[in-house]
Amino acid sequence: MTYQPPVGARDLFPLDVAQKVWIEARLQQVFHQWGYHRIITSTLERLDTLMAGGAIDQSTVIQVQGAEEQGLGLRPEFTASIARAAVTRMAGMTFPYRLYYNANVFRRPSAASYNRQQEFFQAGVELLGQDGVGADAEVLLLLSDCMRKLGMQQWHLLIGEAGLSRSLLSVFPERLRSEVRRAIAHLDRMALEALPLSDELRDRALLLLDLRGKPEDVLQTVSQLDLEDDQRRIIENLKVLVDLLQDSFQAQPDQAHPSLILDLSLMQTFDYYTGIVFEAVNWGESGQRILGQGGRYDQLLGLYHPQGDSAPGVGFSLNIEDLHHVMLTNDRLPLEIPANHWLVVPQSPAAYATAFTHAQALRDAIAPDEPQRVEVDLMDRGSPEAVRAYARQQHIEQIAWINAAGDLTVEQLA
Repeated sequence: MTYQPPVGARDLFPLDVAQKVWIEARLQQVFHQWGYHRIITSTLERLDTLMAGGAIDQSTVIQVQGAEEQGLGLRPEFTASIARAAVTRMAGMTFPYRLYYNANVFRRPSAASYNRQQEFFQAGVELLGQDGVGADAEVLLLLSDCMRKLGMQQWHLLIGEAGLSRSLLSVFPERLRSEVRRAIAHLDRMALEALPLSDELRDRALLLLDLRGKPEDVLQTVSQLDLEDDQRRIIENLKVLVDLLQDSFQAQPDQAHPSLILDLSLMQTFDYYTGIVFEAVNWGESGQRILGQGGRYDQLLGLYHPQGDSAPGVGFSLNIEDLHHVMLTNDRLPLEIPANHWLVVPQSPAAYATAFTHAQALRDAIAPDEPQRVEVDLMDRGSPEAVRAYARQQHIEQIAWINAAGDLTVEQLA
């Protein structure tokens, strides 16, 4: 019998891990530079916590049998867990909270999904307790800075507005509204055309489907619709946000910036977000990959607060696997696992104790933030030349020979 990991899971070998850590270390550096602090939440959550925001389809949650009466599930995303922690465990702290995370999430794929993966790695941020265009801009510029730090040259930032898109759907009959929304969210023109809508409403639905492109063009098109005051305020805020982003990008002409696309067809199929929604997208030879996504949620924290007190929030998550796949083509990731610095060779069984002692002294000799990788050679390789050949193969540059009397000889390999 051949033992394999469960369907939807995979093992990461040292080179995979080295490349993943390279990505995560650079993202963490950016998060720190922007003043965000790491939070670690439970991998297990109660189902009522996960379901509270309406963001998660229960069928996608991998449920776990627990001793508690409440159902338990592996977290399929982080925002709900962080919102719960923020209003319960972090009560009394001064807003805004700037939090980031870096861990795995779990989702059960749908039966129709071609991708059976169930475990994913994510890194992301949540800015809690701050509303307004400034907070939205911070999160989007932070996202852009992450991509810059990873060396991402060509990517697109798609920005939508959940509140505006939802209100524009109010003209459709309530019985058909969710189907219109789902078709637009999935860019399914055929599904829209097949719905029993009047010619006027069908034209309106197709207009919403195509509301994407250069921000100034999209804003001009949507401004010509018959809009209410609240909708016009949202459009004005979008214009301010777009101008702020473009001004920030233009102020750094020597850096790579995303292609900015305003996409009011960018609708989620659940009532999770209340303001801006966005995606970081790469279009490459292998097709489209969503590198990250996020948005504003201004009622979610109130669902977990004992008195129902709410606070605004905005954030994003980055998909480490998709970033990894795209970056394999840009020559930035390490192509080999880190080499050890030293090979300590006991030349007889009597030399083992001294060899281990010397190896530890080498490890301790350098500051913790500059660790020395020291390997004790446990094999009888037969000859010094065989030891040197092994060291060169492993890119080890220094050998410490320990003889039976405990004497040390250091050899620097060319």
